[in-house]
Amino acid sequence: MSLKRKITAGVASLFLLTGLAPAASAAELVVGGKNFTEQLVLAEMTTQLLQSHGHQVTKRDGMGTTIVRAALERGEVDLYWEYTGTSLIVFNDVTEMLPAEETYQRVKELDGAKGLVWLQPSKANNTYAMAIRRDNPKTEGMETISDLAAAYNAGNALLMGTTAEFPRRNDGLLSLQETYGFEVGRSNIRAMDIGLAYVALANEDLDVMSAQATDGQIAALDLVLLEDDKEFFPNYALTPVVREDTLAEVPELKEILEGLSTRLDDSVMQRLNGQVDVDRQSIEEVARNYLEEEGLI
Repeated sequence: MSLKRKITAGVASLFLLTGLAPAASAAELVVGGKNFTEQLVLAEMTTQLLQSHGHQVTKRDGMGTTIVRAALERGEVDLYWEYTGTSLIVFNDVTEMLPAEETYQRVKELDGAKGLVWLQPSKANNTYAMAIRRDNPKTEGMETISDLAAAYNAGNALLMGTTAEFPRRNDGLLSLQETYGFEVGRSNIRAMDIGLAYVALANEDLDVMSAQATDGQIAALDLVLLEDDKEFFPNYALTPVVREDTLAEVPELKEILEGLSTRLDDSVMQRLNGQVDVDRQSIEEVARNYLEEEGLI
């Protein structure tokens, strides 16, 4: 067994003295995470959950996407939560649009060849989404992106808030317009920070915005996400990814992490993210409260 993962001296001594055998070895694990709210919450939840099972955990969050992935591949991080679409497009250079299950199976196979194991994915899909507010006569009755496209094609000048990169991304507005057959028009696009876009939409300065489906402001502002009825946006299922050698040494990680992933969906992540971003609760408090509510710790 490696020096990084070992039975701690105190625990080992205790079981030797009592004559009992431990259910599993207490391991030293490094949990990674990216540098935005959802990832910070997940890294903290994972840390607290693993600690509750007797493992020694070092948390290394706040990293960029490519940095945390590189750390995982080098063995500097044992596990972190990744999105299926990110691995498919960014790390494996697959540009074709695939259904959700096929996306998962493809990244599981491709990353498996690199010694990385994708566990059971959650139902939380942090993909792009088009959001509207409920009380806007210009968008009243809209349920799908096809409805939005029809409004633009009818000449309605709906103001759309986006990040600076969304209009230029292949998985963003460029291809979205091609798929749905409409054109927003440059005069109707307002590029801004996503946090400001939520404020502008709520204040009636925008009619629609490109959002992330699990953002906390969606639930807090009671916004409506239009159905992607042509299934354009890639699937970004939130999933725990573990190094193969780590899982071999600590096999119970699969059951522990999947016990959490199977509980997560868009509404759960919206609520947790909102508690941090909107209610200004601490990440540690939000993570602990959720784990306790679910009986995980």
